[in-house]
Amino acid sequence: MAKQQCMAKVTAVTSLAEGIYSMWLLAPEIAAQAVPGQFISLYCKNKDTLLPRPISLCEVNRTEGTLRIVFRVVGAGTEEFSKMNPGEDIRILGPLGNGFPVSECPEGKKAVLIGGGIGIPPLLQLSKELKGEVTVVLGYRNSDTFLRKELEEAADHVVIATEDGSIGTKGNVIDAIGAEGVEGDVIYSCGPTPMLRGVKAWGLEHQIPAWLSLEEKMACGIGACLACVCNSTEVDSHSNVHNKRICKDGPVFLSTDIEL
Repeated sequence: MAKQQCMAKVTAVTSLAEGIYSMWLLAPEIAAQAVPGQFISLYCKNKDTLLPRPISLCEVNRTEGTLRIVFRVVGAGTEEFSKMNPGEDIRILGPLGNGFPVSECPEGKKAVLIGGGIGIPPLLQLSKELKGEVTVVLGYRNSDTFLRKELEEAADHVVIATEDGSIGTKGNVIDAIGAEGVEGDVIYSCGPTPMLRGVKAWGLEHQIPAWLSLEEKMACGIGACLACVCNSTEVDSHSNVHNKRICKDGPVFLSTDIEL
């Protein structure tokens, strides 16, 4: 799979919740190759903002050649993206990283997809492409349950946890899994490290293989700078130490291959 840099055209930008935005981009070359769990790097027009912003893919429409990203405004770069208008061009690089292994959940198997916060968007395309039965467990802070309806349409079952208890189980995704008796044959998850640590432990306890997509600040996004690494159980062939480059070797890892 060859990454490409191109000028993509913005086709839509909408607000989904407070500080959360959805953007559709026309980029046929990248859309033709992209798989669930990969990401793209977006370059700002502001010359003071040198490094690109890595953002996970939420949806891929290969027929129309479009990509969807959903992101939280956290700084100057994402603020710029949130204010873009349809018809504007933006330079992007992708598809980057290794995605979720869809083949691990064929027909007859049950997948548990677990997402928290801005780790929820990558699960939408994954839900659409898995062949087996899909249960999605979503963790939100409050009742701003962005992408909930779309995931309810794509998945077989949706379970929700909110920190304030406004919807679903009060607590985190592991609390909701226990409360709803969620079971499965394979786990796919994306979200903050504390959540992934709990997902890994739950998977190990129930002997379910878990594929985790790690969130980490990145610089180059292509594995050259070693700015985004995680501890690994095996020695990395690139650096000869116990680490993995999240942008290049990941962002998706089998939970037993990494330390959290």
